[in-house]
Amino acid sequence: METNTPPELCLLSWGANSYGQLGQGDVEDRSDPRLCDAAAFKHKALRAVSGGGGHTAVVSEDGDVFVCGQNHRGQLGLSHSADVLTLQLCSGIGQRIVQVACGWDFSLFLTDCGRVLSCGSNAFGQLGVGTTVTQSADVNLVESLKEPVVSVAAGLRHSLAATHSGCVYQWGTGLTSHAKRALSLEPVPAHLGSVVPSLVPGLDQKMCRLVTAGSVHCVCLTGNGDLFVWGSNKHGQLAATNTFLPSPSLVKRTLLAGEKVTRVWSGWTHIVAQTESGKVLTWGRGDYGQLGRPASSSLEPADGGHQGNQAVPTELKDLQGATQIACGSEHNLAIVGGRLLSWGWNEHGMCGDGSQVDVPRPRPLPGLEPLLIGCGAGHSVAACARNPEST
Repeated sequence: METNTPPELCLLSWGANSYGQLGQGDVEDRSDPRLCDAAAFKHKALRAVSGGGGHTAVVSEDGDVFVCGQNHRGQLGLSHSADVLTLQLCSGIGQRIVQVACGWDFSLFLTDCGRVLSCGSNAFGQLGVGTTVTQSADVNLVESLKEPVVSVAAGLRHSLAATHSGCVYQWGTGLTSHAKRALSLEPVPAHLGSVVPSLVPGLDQKMCRLVTAGSVHCVCLTGNGDLFVWGSNKHGQLAATNTFLPSPSLVKRTLLAGEKVTRVWSGWTHIVAQTESGKVLTWGRGDYGQLGRPASSSLEPADGGHQGNQAVPTELKDLQGATQIACGSEHNLAIVGGRLLSWGWNEHGMCGDGSQVDVPRPRPLPGLEPLLIGCGAGHSVAACARNPEST
């Protein structure tokens, strides 16, 4: 996701802030957008914003990374493990970064040369460096990824990478226990339990170009607009009937408005996809309003329980033509027609409407001119053309 952000931008954040992930210099939750302390990157154009369980990463167009928030596992890559309340330059990387994927308590960095770096917790092998390191406050090169990488993704306790040749690699054991329960006596495939990058089978010649991850599921998008999913389907997020898919399964195009998919995003337990005509579809867990539409009792959830689950991708017409979308754990942001919309889980105010009441449908946040958006598990960040507090 690339955006040319003018020097006069302001960076706003809201939602959960227990560890300073809003970058506002304190640890108070905010239920409406407030200014971040952006002194560290004043007048820099921004490329991307992302967040994890309690931390935030901002990537500038010139490849610098600025981080704040929870750092108890070293997930900020600052060579120490103290929380940080304002955005600070991650000076130890020494390479130009084009993407940061934030997991629960770890981070992945993709360089402009296609190398992958990682830091934070490695309790589940999610850093891709083997088991000798339990956690690292310094960034480490994922050495076994020899081919240039074009996309990285971080789930709760697992990681994904798509390479230039279209292959997908997975590492981290976060899906292993789910696989064991689902597969019973069958062996768990290697890619679901590896602590170093393992080639994901079943995607030969598919030319995967983008990966994204939920808490315990995986998604990849091919250059031909096909969507493949695997992992846990407890909440219907894989648009399938099985409770667990050990290897990639194609989401039939007939379920996706009959169109190619051009972009895809994932929350912890739901998926959002955009098709070639600009349609936006959602499916998966919906009991916090994260699907942006009312629950349908006519659809049986994959786990036979939560009636908010919807395994059938359904269009959100309010999001037609969205230029950007971001997913937190159970909330979402979108830019549509120059307006910033939010919906879903709102317990910590991450929908930015001044309340802590869940938002069941996409709702605009007035007075903002959004240029770039990003979500953490329970917080939101937006780069805007002007400060709404000054108008």
